[in-house]
Amino acid sequence: MTTALEPRIEPEERPVGGQRALNRSADWARRAPLLPALIFLIVVTQLPFIGTLVISFMNWNAYYPDEIGFAGVDNFRRVLTDVNTRDSIVTTVVLTASVVLISLVLGMLIALLLDRAFLGRGIVRTMMITPFLVVPVAAALVWKHALYNPEYGLFNGALTWLFGANAPQPDWISSAPLASIVAALVWQWTPFMMLIILAGLQSKPHDVIEAARIDGCSSWQIFRHMTLPHLRQYLELGALLGSIYIVQNFDAVFTITSGGLGTANLPYTIYQTFYNAQDYGTASAAGVVVVVGTILVAMLALRTVSSLFREEGSR
Repeated sequence: MTTALEPRIEPEERPVGGQRALNRSADWARRAPLLPALIFLIVVTQLPFIGTLVISFMNWNAYYPDEIGFAGVDNFRRVLTDVNTRDSIVTTVVLTASVVLISLVLGMLIALLLDRAFLGRGIVRTMMITPFLVVPVAAALVWKHALYNPEYGLFNGALTWLFGANAPQPDWISSAPLASIVAALVWQWTPFMMLIILAGLQSKPHDVIEAARIDGCSSWQIFRHMTLPHLRQYLELGALLGSIYIVQNFDAVFTITSGGLGTANLPYTIYQTFYNAQDYGTASAAGVVVVVGTILVAMLALRTVSSLFREEGSR
């Protein structure tokens, strides 16, 4: 409490406008080093997409250069009504769902095993993620020639070793073309799912689980009522991220079956429309449809990641 004899201390007057200008200049000074990377990202990603979006509304076929013009939404209507395109969309959904679900189940089982303490666990974890690090085209070539080949492939060699010279020698790709692609992609994407689920297992509340064990809960009860609910968001994240990448898969389809035998997914159909039919407008419209679908899935993935960060931050 001040008295009349004490000098009154006036608050320091600050130039409001000048302070705001200093803050803005400081913000720009921090952001300026990021501008080259931002400009490069826009040039590499957004400008090609804008060009694709413009071409998707044009009637542009290289075989008929005199008929180039504005087509409106005819290309999108053609994409959604064409029988081959609809079949490729169904194939894309089946392929993506199969790979994601199988990879999630296998990844969770492997993650549960690797979450236990045993000798050489670090080496085993490193070896388990190596399939995800292989170049997709190289992985598809290995599956096509080293495993599926009916004459010298490993699968038929294993059948001969187990059942003798009279063992059946199936042509795996011809007899089960879509399953052949699914198996190759599952082998490649299971380590990705395993890493995400293993991260979730590392963050589970061990004290609560130990208390449940002391109270007499079985391992199945702990997994069903505690571990699995804790892993729900990690499973959702793995499914969403896997769907974003697998829905765009082209390497395995092109390398293993070349899109034949009913395995042509939407990216491969776009490739055929663009390079074989030279129909740039329809191919661009199909590409826009894929991008829009991927963006919708990516929005769900970002919401899941945000909820995970909020949950981790509240602990």
